[in-house]
Amino acid sequence: MKILITGGAGFIGSALIRHTIKNSDHQVINVDSLTYAGNLDSLASIEADPRYTFEQADICDAEAIKDILDKHAPSAIMHLAAESHVDRSIDAPGQFIQTNIVGTYTLLHAARQYWSALCPEARSVFRFHHISTDEVYGDLERPEDLFTETTPYAPSSPYSASKASSDHLVRAWSRTYGLPILITNCSNNYGPYHFPEKLIPHMILSALAGKQLPVYGDGSQVRDWLYVDDHARALLEVLTEGKPGETYNIGGNNEKRNLEVVETICDLLDQLAPTERSPALTSYRELITFVEDRPGHDKRYAIDAGKIHQELGWEPIETFESGIRKTVEWYLENRSWWQRVISGDYRLTRLGESK
Repeated sequence: MKILITGGAGFIGSALIRHTIKNSDHQVINVDSLTYAGNLDSLASIEADPRYTFEQADICDAEAIKDILDKHAPSAIMHLAAESHVDRSIDAPGQFIQTNIVGTYTLLHAARQYWSALCPEARSVFRFHHISTDEVYGDLERPEDLFTETTPYAPSSPYSASKASSDHLVRAWSRTYGLPILITNCSNNYGPYHFPEKLIPHMILSALAGKQLPVYGDGSQVRDWLYVDDHARALLEVLTEGKPGETYNIGGNNEKRNLEVVETICDLLDQLAPTERSPALTSYRELITFVEDRPGHDKRYAIDAGKIHQELGWEPIETFESGIRKTVEWYLENRSWWQRVISGDYRLTRLGESK
């Protein structure tokens, strides 16, 4: 297949591209506008592969998207491009509306025109795979509750509301126009190459710098943690084996309280980087501090991933314990990657300048 992946320079997108190039014969066209979260350094290991192509474009630019579709003639689109940081959506929701809703509409419109013009054989194999989040479901009240593919939407933040809107647009294009779509809703991802503003990398790098580790509220919020490479495997499996028109929830089967996640990171750093800890501290845990909870903070997410397991045979390989250790070790061993992010030097790569 020739797969066009939007947002391929982001955290999940780059993991998907690395997995696809390294573990299949598919070709990949990476379409990314390279906002602050787009980092081509994350693709250094595969950027020279002849099956990989990069196109810098904004999904809101209808003319650019049409030109890219006409130029590369993909057999599938995997749509990951999105604004995704909840705190940013609270402070500045406008960009989330533009990218996640208007951008998805623009891409759907272009994809429908492109798909309609294909020959019957190519039309029959084309897929539009929209990658979304479990946050569209809101939160869960009872400890035994799980999100399923039929859970009603109840988004809480501007981010999750914009993603819910994009999900509805994708389903509408399927119902109204017959566009062959797939939707996946995933739980919280973590792993290597994660942008430092997100919880796990933020805590790792803050701890190494001797900074306070701010935990919202009392840290009792529960999330289901999915290792990003497991997610990449699932996404490619859904694209190639999933049934058009279906939604698949992808979860890690690893529910953890936020405080427990931070404490685990501290304990691992005590083992793996004790010499970098301030002599004034006996444990990195002493850096944990509690701050005012953010508005509309959901209490618990948890996914029932039974459908994707039963129908496609996918299940996560990593436990939280194995995945978080791999993640901490990666950040300790790949300092140049995150140091370039913190310093802003990664932006030079975005501008096509020398690394």
